[in-house]
Amino acid sequence: MSEDINKVSQHSIEPTVLSIDAMGGDLGVSAVINGIHIYSKRNQDVKFIIHGDEAQIKPLLAKRPNLLKRCETRHCKGVVSMDDKPSHVMRHGQDTSMWSCINTVRDKQADVAVSCGNTGALMAVSMIRLRKAPGINRPAIAILWPSENPQGSNVMLDVGADIRAEASDLLQYALMGASYARNGLNLEHPRIGLLNVGTEEHKGRIELKEAHERISEHAESSNFEFVGFVEGGDIPSNKVDVIVTDGFTGNVALKTAEGTATLMRKLLRQAFKQTPFAMIGAIFAYGSIRRLSKKTDPRQSNGGVFLGLNGTVVKSHGGADANGVAAAIRLAHQLAKNGFTDKLAARVASGSIMNNDVDSK
Repeated sequence: MSEDINKVSQHSIEPTVLSIDAMGGDLGVSAVINGIHIYSKRNQDVKFIIHGDEAQIKPLLAKRPNLLKRCETRHCKGVVSMDDKPSHVMRHGQDTSMWSCINTVRDKQADVAVSCGNTGALMAVSMIRLRKAPGINRPAIAILWPSENPQGSNVMLDVGADIRAEASDLLQYALMGASYARNGLNLEHPRIGLLNVGTEEHKGRIELKEAHERISEHAESSNFEFVGFVEGGDIPSNKVDVIVTDGFTGNVALKTAEGTATLMRKLLRQAFKQTPFAMIGAIFAYGSIRRLSKKTDPRQSNGGVFLGLNGTVVKSHGGADANGVAAAIRLAHQLAKNGFTDKLAARVASGSIMNNDVDSK
């Protein structure tokens, strides 16, 4: 018990250091530096190691003296583009900002890595440099999905780290997802749901039925509630806090939701422009529309977390602007302050989540 308290105290006293890949995003270095600046103004207890082209980074930092003194720049010649194949990056990416960013976490010089770069390449580099945590078969990517719950988001994993998942993998996803919900959303007793084509226990593939049984068996000892099978419509609902699925299904669901949200925004703008009365109505509804837009803005919950590695990596959306980058940094900072990497490794290694001491969060 005292050792756990000392660990928590140590995390709270030592300054948090975040490793930031400044290259590879769709909007360039300026969006990343501006995102760091936005977040740093609200939080003084975090430092940054920024990886990338010094010729682009240093002039942007020079304009922000207060930020400059909290940043260390590490020059990297190479950049991982969105079109680069993971296999190519694994063989030839040692001089890239992405590689340097992950190495800093591996070498314990930073607590969490943040990158807007190529997802496949980032996972490949993270796997090589950080390695899988003991007991982990397949790492997962967890994202925050806007929901009706009081916390405003649900956790969903896996959304693309691996297209396959056996029953044992889905159990590990449930354990990791519960830990992420505690440390990322401050939920003491999260509700876990297993995504299926129906809620009836006889439905679904064999591995889903087996996973249902295994997750149910671990619920009490791991301090979470298992609500059983959930359907696609339950993902943004208030029935569940964590949705567990394989990477193929999760990625399809995520991309479908993103495409649908984009279409709805376009149709809404078109509808308000069709007639003068519609335009007047849009003026009166401006406040409500703005609140709705903010609640469903993906930038507010930007950041997929790579789970199951010997280190925490936050993947920001490639097209994130400064506010989106700031949101990803906020998530990284919160996970770092909570000592998330050590807690997650301990829970997965033991097969259960302890609930009788400070580490139960």
